[in-house]
Amino acid sequence: MTIRYPNGRKYRPQNQLPKRQRVGNETYRNRGQTLEDELNESNQYYLSRNIAVIHKKPVPIQVVKVNYPHRSAAVITEAYYRTPSTTDFNGVWNGKYIDFEAKETKNKTAFPLQNLHSHQVEHMKNVYKQNGLPFLIIRFSTLNRYFIVPYEMMLAKWDRMNDGGRKSIALKEFEDEAIELQLGFMPTIDYLKGLASLLGHEA
Repeated sequence: MTIRYPNGRKYRPQNQLPKRQRVGNETYRNRGQTLEDELNESNQYYLSRNIAVIHKKPVPIQVVKVNYPHRSAAVITEAYYRTPSTTDFNGVWNGKYIDFEAKETKNKTAFPLQNLHSHQVEHMKNVYKQNGLPFLIIRFSTLNRYFIVPYEMMLAKWDRMNDGGRKSIALKEFEDEAIELQLGFMPTIDYLKGLASLLGHEA
């Protein structure tokens, strides 16, 4: 099935993670899941324990072509997103509205800012103005490292790019300015713990 954005560009799903790897006596869990899969698992964990209510945002799709290989079956072969996407996830945690985008990159040294879109940045800016908590979760898939990028950090790097500076966020900048997350079992990615740490630094 072909799905397209409102501008006609084809939608390409995020690359899947590599298969399970074993290093020494430690097994790194990764079952061919995407970052989105891992976050959905974490969100289900939070919901089941009344920690937070956070969901993947549904995106309205306009169906263009449908094939009927059987009388009782329909297969969508082409569709378009009705509107540009904002961010991936939103919800409520401890009375705070949170809204975030999740991205993966195979780059080992930096996150290319071309992976973000101006309307997503504008959306996060509007959330921030309403005292919400917008942020990014970035996964360096080759390194298997995860970071929470605070809104202020993301905006500073975005503005730097628009002012003619570098078009990516260096890994060293993630290490210095972002919150690194560790994989776990329950939940898969405890990003709310990272957020709590971030808010503690701001308090």
